[in-house]
Amino acid sequence: MLNSVDFSGRPFHFIGIGGIGMSALAYVLTQKQLPVSGSDLRLSHITQRLQEAGAHIFWRQEADNLRFFEKGFSQDHAAQSLVSYAQSLSQVLPQVVCSTAITTSNVEYRAALEMGCPIFHRSDLLAALMNQCQSIAVAGTHGKTTTSSMMGYALLAAEVDPTIVVRRRSLRLGRQCSPGQQPLVCRRSR
Repeated sequence: MLNSVDFSGRPFHFIGIGGIGMSALAYVLTQKQLPVSGSDLRLSHITQRLQEAGAHIFWRQEADNLRFFEKGFSQDHAAQSLVSYAQSLSQVLPQVVCSTAITTSNVEYRAALEMGCPIFHRSDLLAALMNQCQSIAVAGTHGKTTTSSMMGYALLAAEVDPTIVVRRRSLRLGRQCSPGQQPLVCRRSR
């Protein structure tokens, strides 16, 4: 990976934030108090929950969506030198997250390239989250989601509070992810 994911407060923008895997990662980041925005083409219970968690959702994919976090930045940094301003602005440009469903012809993807935003595949972001702590990944041919959901629920019942990321809504969890407070991630692998 050319760039590394920055969890120090630099914003994230998800192209296609309403997807099941993308929304889980966006939700985990909002629960870590990180700034999150994203675009999707339709409203759903998933995007509503992300909005309630603090993510800003755009209902169209447009280049200007990537400038959301700049609003107010210009006024706050007007007295800085041009070099200092440019360095500070680079920290406001979002880290862009996309899945394989997003093509290189996508307008936000092209804008991110032109603006110099770091672009990550959702799997890169998940790997970066997992590298921050101990992790358990469930792999195999069948039953990965069920097994990882059951394992996550068992850990919660044992009063271990892991971050759980599965690719389908778990009946026990009530969602496809559960941001935890302990340095442990339980996830469904490919």
